Amino acid sequence: MKIILEIPDSKASSLLEVLKSISYIKVKPLSDQKALLMEEIRESVEEIKLIKSGNKNAKNAEDFLNEL
Repeated sequence: MKIILEIPDSKASSLLEVLKSISYIKVKPLSDQKALLMEEIRESVEEIKLIKSGNKNAKNAEDFLNEL
């Protein structure tokens, strides 16, 4: 299982030390860019779920391309 945690910078080092002391836990910090990318992908997946369930309308492809 993989878990992403949001921790204030001021508290991160102490929590990382605790996690590193547990032999079966691997700790791998993410870069800010990678964390942002993962958040954007998560938001996109949520939007697709809303569109598929009918709770949100999809944009027309032509309108989308005009925005670019």
